[in-house]
Amino acid sequence: MNMNDIFKELFKPIRAKEELKNQTIAFLAQRTQGYTTTTVKHHKYPLYATVCICFLFMLFGGHWLYFTPIAEISIDINPSIEMSINRFDRVIDINDFNEDGRKLADSLNIKYKNYADAVEQVLNNDTITALLSNDEVMTITVTGADGQQSARILSGVEACAEERRNTYCFYASSEEVADAHEMGLSCGKYRAFLELQLLDPNITPEAVQEMTMREIRDLIDRLSTDSGNNSSSYDNQQNGHHGYGGGHGRGWRNRRTEQQNAGE
Repeated sequence: MNMNDIFKELFKPIRAKEELKNQTIAFLAQRTQGYTTTTVKHHKYPLYATVCICFLFMLFGGHWLYFTPIAEISIDINPSIEMSINRFDRVIDINDFNEDGRKLADSLNIKYKNYADAVEQVLNNDTITALLSNDEVMTITVTGADGQQSARILSGVEACAEERRNTYCFYASSEEVADAHEMGLSCGKYRAFLELQLLDPNITPEAVQEMTMREIRDLIDRLSTDSGNNSSSYDNQQNGHHGYGGGHGRGWRNRRTEQQNAGE
C-alpha cells in the first residue's frame, strides 16, 4: 500500500461535497504555484495560515488514526508472531516472539494489508503448511479493546482457518495481552503457559517460548493424565469448537462464549 492509498483510507470518513473538495484542491494548487511570484497580497496571509494549520491538523490527526492499533492477532505454532491491526482492518506492525517467529515475519509481505489477506498469507506460508501437515497445532488469538471489531475480526480469522488442519481460534482480553507481553510471550503461548503452570508450577515462560504448540499441548495432556485430571479445557470443550480439519471437536475455549465476551 502506497501513501496515496493510506490517505484515501484516512479521509474516507470525511463527508464533503465533491464541489467543495474540488475547490479546495484548486485553491491549494493555485496557492502553491503562486509561491514563484513576487507579488502576494498581505491580506491573504491569515487565510494561508489557516489553510496550512487545517492541513497539518488533518495530516497529523490522520496519521494518529491510521497508526493507532486497536486489535491484535496472535499466531502461534512455534513461530510466534503478532500483528497489530488499526481501525481500518489494516496490519500496521508485526512483532515476533522467538527466532522462528523472526524468520517468519521477515519472509512475509503483509504490512498495510487487510488482516484477512495477511492471515491467509501466513497460513499459506511454506513453513506453516509443512508444520501443520506434520500434525503441529496452531492457535490464532484475537484481542482488542473494541469488542465489536474484535468479534468481527475473530469471525474473519475463523473463515480463513476453516479448512486448516489443527488450527484453533480464540478471543482474549486486552489485559491478557499486557500480561503476556510482560512475560515476553505472545498471547497464544501465554494462555497455554497458564494452563501448563497449573500442572507444573516449575515451568517458566522462557521454557515455553521455544516450545511448539504441539509440544506444549502434549505436555499438558501427559501431566493431566499423570495427575488423574482429565478435565483439560482443550479436550473438554462443549458442542462448539475452534478446531478445523483434523482438529475437529478439539479446542481450548468455546467459540460462542468467546464471541459473546468480545461483543461486551
